[in-house]
Amino acid sequence: MQNHFASEDPKSENLEDILIVDDVLENLRLLSQMLTEHGYRVRAVRNGRHALMAAQAAPPDLILLDVVMPEMDGYEVCRRLKEDERTRDIPILFISALGDVENKLKAFSSGGVDYVTKPFQAPEVLARVRTHLTLRRLNRDLQTANAELARQADELREQNAELDAFAHTVAHDLKGPLGMLFGYATLLAEGWRAFPPEDVTQYLKFVEAGAKKGCDIVEALLLLASTRRQTFIHLQPLDMAQIVKEVQERLRGMIQDRQAEVLVQEHWPVVAGYAAWVEEVWVNYISNAIKYGGVPPRVEIGATEQSDGYVRFWVRDNGPGIPEEKLPRLFVEFDRLDEVRLKEGYGLGLSIVKRILDRLDGQVGVESTMGEGSTFWFTLPLAEQQSTSSDTG
Repeated sequence: MQNHFASEDPKSENLEDILIVDDVLENLRLLSQMLTEHGYRVRAVRNGRHALMAAQAAPPDLILLDVVMPEMDGYEVCRRLKEDERTRDIPILFISALGDVENKLKAFSSGGVDYVTKPFQAPEVLARVRTHLTLRRLNRDLQTANAELARQADELREQNAELDAFAHTVAHDLKGPLGMLFGYATLLAEGWRAFPPEDVTQYLKFVEAGAKKGCDIVEALLLLASTRRQTFIHLQPLDMAQIVKEVQERLRGMIQDRQAEVLVQEHWPVVAGYAAWVEEVWVNYISNAIKYGGVPPRVEIGATEQSDGYVRFWVRDNGPGIPEEKLPRLFVEFDRLDEVRLKEGYGLGLSIVKRILDRLDGQVGVESTMGEGSTFWFTLPLAEQQSTSSDTG
């Protein structure tokens, strides 16, 4: 039968917890009273099997363990506790009448941190208890500090990698449009009077296209930066029909220039999200579908409710499709963009899409069939009756 002694102090739940294991009832009472009087929360059991059960159910801060007990001695109890991941870090202080060197060495080799011989003196036991509890607190604090340092180091490495990729993207992607701007601007400045008017008009269109491309890259990079900087996001029910309508208006020039046919679903489920970011996801998907779709482009836009409480939004094009080996590389992390550069031009935009959906607790993906087209999708959770908040820091 298990015997249990514990402090009756209602505040004891906040105190350091000590498990005493001894088959002699008088020893249990004496140790329990002494430790309780000095502000510790005490549990006591009379055999090894109950000691293992008690320690595994609620790991204590320290164990006082007798050596000689029926069925299972203290050394075996200690070994089993050290083999269990839940209890291996608990300091174990042996208290035994066996005071010879051999038994002390056996106690330490089994995993004990200290050894007190009986009959014990209360001040000595209390001093050693305080010492090992202090060491345990310091060890926990050190582990917490090390974990925090490791987290900060990982975050710093991620930020450094992203800064490198950011710089590479600025240098790589802006080089083309800036070069175009410089080239045609120089050409016009040096001899525009000698060019036929239609050539001047064409060159100015090239300048305009280069400027727009540069602005698009800068806006994309600023959006990417905002997804890292904004740690608290207020998620609200989205009027997806209105968002898609605004995106179509933003892309009206491209739609007209490419003579694209855009087919939009009439009714939309209400999901939770951040409207400004979700709008950019649609802009990316729909503009890619127009740019890389068929001739003329035919773009279908819709949503499908899933059984898991999420909605899958999708954009389907009639393009040539994307080779299967390239599909896993489309939504590349931003800090690997300098490693993975697709000629199709998806890289920067889709890395931003992935970052946004990661922050909004959603997913992204693509399905493609060569010769038939591609479907890019993302998911968002169905909205509750009221808006929600998400701390993603």
